[in-house]
Amino acid sequence: MTDQTNTRIPQFFLTPGGPCPYLPGQTERKVFARLTGTYAQPLSEALTHSGFRRSQSIAYRPACEGCSACVSVRILAGEFEHSRNQRRIARRNEDLVRSEVVAEATREQFALLRTYLDSRHSGGGMSDMGLFDYVAMVEETPVDTQIIEYRRHSHDGKPGPLIACALTDLLRDGLSMVYSFFHPGEDERSLGTHMILDHVREARDRELPHVYLGYWVEGSEKMSYKTRFKPMEALGRDGWRRI
Repeated sequence: MTDQTNTRIPQFFLTPGGPCPYLPGQTERKVFARLTGTYAQPLSEALTHSGFRRSQSIAYRPACEGCSACVSVRILAGEFEHSRNQRRIARRNEDLVRSEVVAEATREQFALLRTYLDSRHSGGGMSDMGLFDYVAMVEETPVDTQIIEYRRHSHDGKPGPLIACALTDLLRDGLSMVYSFFHPGEDERSLGTHMILDHVREARDRELPHVYLGYWVEGSEKMSYKTRFKPMEALGRDGWRRI
């Protein structure tokens, strides 16, 4: 007997309108689908290629009336070339120890996240996130997901202090950075940029063509950093095109 949960066509739902977090005065709506069953991974990949993002077992994308400002972007890892500033950032972080760990939440990660949110996103949509919310964000995943931890080098053989983390999905054609956070007291390291550069390097090592960065919004200061990674493609009506 066929398991209908595993084979049925996904249903899509539309959220009510709410304030846009990127453009003042705009109303945000999203279309989303649940990722369940044995086809969660291929469905997630197909939706990612169509401009969706993943949050736990949900794939979503903006569906705002009269606005198409949110544009899905991805770095062409094989053709990427460091800018002079990006080369400096890479050298500045050569002492960090990188490790891939299973998608299981730890109190150490959560403490770093709280420090990051309280410093950089106080009053934002995730500002009241508790430990169980973080556990759900990390562990409620039906797809191939891992956490990349970045630590200071330790001379005593023990793991050094955790200063940055990236929750990352593994796709057939690339790496999708779901969420990343870092210690706000390490500004000179430019850890946000470093993590993206590290994902580009990892994608190239795995011979994967893309690093997915989510949405870019022209005119949004929060999103401007994404255009510093070139070459880059954006998803439009005619598919993925270089920008």
